[in-house]
Amino acid sequence: MALAELTALLPQCLLGDRARLEAKLHTLASHPPRRNVLPDLLERWLSQARRSREIRERRAIALPQVSHPPALPITARRDDIVAAIREHQVIIIAGETGSGKTTQIPKMCLEAGLGVDGRIGCTQPRRVAALSISRRVADELGVTLGREVGCKIRFADQSSPETLIKFMTDGILLAETQGDRDLREYEAIIVDEAHERSLN
Repeated sequence: MALAELTALLPQCLLGDRARLEAKLHTLASHPPRRNVLPDLLERWLSQARRSREIRERRAIALPQVSHPPALPITARRDDIVAAIREHQVIIIAGETGSGKTTQIPKMCLEAGLGVDGRIGCTQPRRVAALSISRRVADELGVTLGREVGCKIRFADQSSPETLIKFMTDGILLAETQGDRDLREYEAIIVDEAHERSLN
């Protein structure tokens, strides 16, 4: 019964939790544990799946209303960019400094349907930029920094399970691969200022 419920819950979980629980079920099928251990194991995983589904549902409810400043040049290309995000796994967007790429593309990812199953991660080369941009995007979306929009820099993590858009340095993203090698926490990753070459 617990196994059937867990299998049914998986598609409703966050991407990272779904992958982790599917891997555990796969291991369970190939290396079954002792019979007396199995019920507790399944109950623990079922509890994790229920919690993941609840977080995903809260994220879906918390989706903010998105708008774009009409004065920014990137706003005129909004429909093209949202369509490209939906249709392609990798896209490259180039534009003049000040055109609005940094603040508007994460919001366009939300409009493309991303951010609920997994976060939209946005990297910045420097900590100050990650923090100031996260504040600005949270302000434009009318949400609280640390909830729907978060920021993680060295020694400070202003994000929560409900965070849809997460700003960070590229070093933080690289460090996260140690615990999440395939970056399954994320549904999209934006590498901003990609022309600024660094070891990371």
